[in-house]
Amino acid sequence: MTSPAPRSPACFEPHAAIGCYLTHLRVERRLAARTLTLYTDALTRLQTGAAELGTALDTLTPAHVRRLAARLHASGLAPRSIALHLSAWRGFYRWWGREPLADVRINPVDGVRAPKAGQPLPKALAVDEAQQLAAHQPADGGDDRLAVRDHAICELLYSSGLRIAELVALDARASGSAAGWVDLADATAHVLGKGSKRRTVPVGAPALAALQAWLAVRPQLARADDLALFVGQRGGRLTDGQIRQRLKRLGQSAGLATPVHPHMLRHSAASHLLQSSGDLRAVQEFLGHADIATTQVYTRLDFQHLAKVYDAAHPHARRKGG
Repeated sequence: MTSPAPRSPACFEPHAAIGCYLTHLRVERRLAARTLTLYTDALTRLQTGAAELGTALDTLTPAHVRRLAARLHASGLAPRSIALHLSAWRGFYRWWGREPLADVRINPVDGVRAPKAGQPLPKALAVDEAQQLAAHQPADGGDDRLAVRDHAICELLYSSGLRIAELVALDARASGSAAGWVDLADATAHVLGKGSKRRTVPVGAPALAALQAWLAVRPQLARADDLALFVGQRGGRLTDGQIRQRLKRLGQSAGLATPVHPHMLRHSAASHLLQSSGDLRAVQEFLGHADIATTQVYTRLDFQHLAKVYDAAHPHARRKGG
C-alpha cells in the first residue's frame, strides 16, 4: 500500500488545495485516468465558478454551490453530469475538512442535490410505421412458415401491448398449466404479467387473422408434445432473444430507420390507443400497470404527437426559415 505523501502547510491553502487533492486521488486513491480527468474538469469549474462569484474556496457556502449547479444546468449540462460534479466537489471538501492544517469548517456541498433527471420517453413507432411493419411479410430463406410466424408475433405484440415475457409464455391452447393463451373465438389474450397478475386484453382483427394463418402451419414445425404458441425451426418454444433478433431483422427488411424491439411495439400500442381514446385508465388496464403513474409517461408521448401535428398544420405555428 502506498504511504500518504508528506504535505506542507501550503498544500491546504485555497490556491493549492485542489492540486493537492488531485494528487491524493492519483497517488493514494489510485483513481483511473478517465475518472481523474472528470474530477479535474469538475474541480476546475468549481474554482472558476467561485472566482466568478467573488468568493474563495474556503468561504464557499451552500447558496454559492446551488448557484454554480444552476449555472451548469443552464449551460445544458445533463443532470447526471451535474451530479458527478457535485460528487467531486463534495469529496474535495470532505478531504479538505479532515486535514488538521486546513481552515475549512463546513462542507458547502452537503445537502445540495442535482436536478432530477427527466424520465426518458419510451420509443414508439408512428402509426404509419407500425402499419408499414405489420404489412411487411418477407420470405425467410425460402421458409414461408417463419415469415407467417413472425408476422403473427408482430401483430400480436402491437395489437395487445404484450410484454415479451408474456408473449413467450403463451400456449397454443388453454390448459391447467398454461401461463397464457389466446382465445380466437373471443378475440382475447389471457396473459400472466408482472407480480403473477393475470389480465385479459383484446386481440384485433389483423392479429387474429395473422394468428390463424400461423396456427395453420404451426403443426409442421412444432413437436407433438410442445404446447408453445410460437416455436422455432426445431419445434421448441421461442426465447425472448430469438424474438428480439427476428423483430430487428423484420424492421430492417421493412425499411424502418429505427431498430424495432418487442417493447417498442408495446409502447406504440399504448401511445396510439391513448391518442385515439384519451382514456388513461383504460390504457393502464390494457398494459397491466399497477400504478397509473407508470402509465402517465404516455401522456407525454401523446403531447409529442400533438406538437408535431400543430407544427405541421396550424397556421400560427412557427415555420423554419420563414
